[in-house]
Amino acid sequence: MRGIRSLNSIPKRCYAAARRSEALTEPLTGLKSSTATTVPPQNVQVSKLPNGLVIASLENYSPLSSVGVFVKAGSRYETLENQGVSHVLRLAANLTTKGASAFKICRGLEALGGSLSVTSSREAMVYTADCLRDHLDSLLEYLVNVTTGQEFRPWEIDDLTSRVKIDKALAQQCPQIGIIEKLHEAAYKNALSNSLYCPDYMVGRVSSKQLQSFVEDNFTTGRMALVGLGVKHSVLRQVGEGLSVRSGAGSPAAKSVYRGGELRVQNNDDLVHALIASQGGVTGSAEANAFSVLQRILGAGPHVKRGSNITSKLSQGIAKATTQPFDATAFNASYSDSGLFGIYTIAQADSAREVIKAAIAQVRGVAEGNVSEADITRAKNQVKAEYLMSVESSEGLMEEIGAQALSTAAYQHSDTVLQAIDTVTQDDVVRAAKKFVDGKKTMAASGHLVNTPFVDEV
Repeated sequence: MRGIRSLNSIPKRCYAAARRSEALTEPLTGLKSSTATTVPPQNVQVSKLPNGLVIASLENYSPLSSVGVFVKAGSRYETLENQGVSHVLRLAANLTTKGASAFKICRGLEALGGSLSVTSSREAMVYTADCLRDHLDSLLEYLVNVTTGQEFRPWEIDDLTSRVKIDKALAQQCPQIGIIEKLHEAAYKNALSNSLYCPDYMVGRVSSKQLQSFVEDNFTTGRMALVGLGVKHSVLRQVGEGLSVRSGAGSPAAKSVYRGGELRVQNNDDLVHALIASQGGVTGSAEANAFSVLQRILGAGPHVKRGSNITSKLSQGIAKATTQPFDATAFNASYSDSGLFGIYTIAQADSAREVIKAAIAQVRGVAEGNVSEADITRAKNQVKAEYLMSVESSEGLMEEIGAQALSTAAYQHSDTVLQAIDTVTQDDVVRAAKKFVDGKKTMAASGHLVNTPFVDEV
């Protein structure tokens, strides 16, 4: 870092000396033009091994290689007996494995100039490693150890308790996270109702045996995808064929059952956070695209930093109902077998009822056909732009390729995705809005709820 910072302190006289040199007025002679050929762009390659493991790669000729292991092992696959196991497993990614100690993994990745990160959702757990292309072989060795050679030594698992508590404490400081967790808990009977965070009664109680059992049931070749950017497909296939994990589909996943309901958290906060939703679209479906367009019509957040979303129907409608400050956005979450769509509002305690009812009225207006073609076109442009910008970064592209490979064992090019968005019509958006208006509602709210309506009152 010293060398990098020292570049900023180069004396200006160096540049002045360069300017005093003679200008080049004659073309250079005797030099041959470069014979280097342009490397042709590559497409994403996807293949499925006989053992069920999906391999996906994009050779982008980057000097940096990124490899990810996607596993269907999110919180939805937990049972009543092992609640919170996916949270602990996420934190246990850097612990001792059969092939390397925790110290060796840490120092080895540092020596490579690489990094290892683990993220999880309700659907999947993702292990991602990055390093210079020259050190790819060593990186893959560490990644394979972390994902297939876990040992879960009891004393190391016990040491994770403090980190679990810190994770929960940080999440509790964010009201948005808490409301979304409560919404899923109220909306479903099982699977998707499981929290991303370890429940209080399980903190410090998730055992090594439970972790090992969860890995054996879910870390199987039929539930995994190996994804690489800046990696040859043949290299990934070779790695996939050598993985020492169980073959097959693993334990069957429970199908989520939507029930609807309400959870209210009464406290002294002046701001009331309320999220009202009903069933949305399943990931990858035409209905999910319609809900995505509807979300932008209603308002998915400001497009100008620290600005207000003046084109949002929610903002326009609520502003007519109250003079109090508020924030309102449309919420949309899609999963492999279900989805949630709703309205998220933040308002002062004494104006919460007016804000919520005004927001619901805007969705009801769209369900009655009060939406123009200009609104549809603008919303579709926003959806397409946000999608293209998300896959511009290597992290976003990795996530998109991995999610598709894990769910469909294939990859749809961005042009196909854009065409699907363009096919959304005004009737599709109206039907999506009607599904929300007529569907069974789920509500989660927190704050001083004295003026917050119940779910059966909206």
